[in-house]
Amino acid sequence: MSIVPDSTESKLVVARQKKATGDAAFKAGNWSDALRAYHEVLLYAEGLDKSVLYALRQSAGVASALKSGPIDSAAAPKERTEADDLVEKVYANMSACHIKRSNWRRAQETAEKALAKNPSNYKAMFRRGKALGEQGFFERAEKILEELIKQSSADAPAATAELKRLRAIDKERERIHNQKLKGWLSRGGLDTSTTDAVEEVSSPGTKEKRSTGAA
Repeated sequence: MSIVPDSTESKLVVARQKKATGDAAFKAGNWSDALRAYHEVLLYAEGLDKSVLYALRQSAGVASALKSGPIDSAAAPKERTEADDLVEKVYANMSACHIKRSNWRRAQETAEKALAKNPSNYKAMFRRGKALGEQGFFERAEKILEELIKQSSADAPAATAELKRLRAIDKERERIHNQKLKGWLSRGGLDTSTTDAVEEVSSPGTKEKRSTGAA
């Protein structure tokens, strides 16, 4: 039976190990194993005392720790920590796993959690846009991908290709929808004509003819 570490430092060590396990599973194509390991990272990394994490970072090198002087405990929680980095990367990687499994809703949610940690995580931004597009939210997806193209030249080619693909899908869906609507209106027009004819016969004293169009 494993012993759950009770110190902030030891929890951080385990979180790193769990992430490495998740990364290895992801590279091997084992999405379920990767998601399980990433979830365990969150159990260890989320909610850690940021003041302690900041102190650990400051004391990573003895010389730098001596030069830094006393730690401002009030300011420490505002600093970005290694735990924040782990959580951000894990959520972004979980989004990638969900995309591989075509679980678009969860892909969107986990990408958004990564972006909450770092709005400039371009991989998470791309995955959020893709997940939204796959769910049919084309306008939202288009806006995100266009913004990504502006912000990251490295991710622009992939975002451009995804944008082109989603627009083609949207255009095809619109074509099918319009085709079905046209057929429905045609059938509706025939039914309306029949109804009008019956009404004219049942009202012989009425000379005015009703239009088959909208009132």
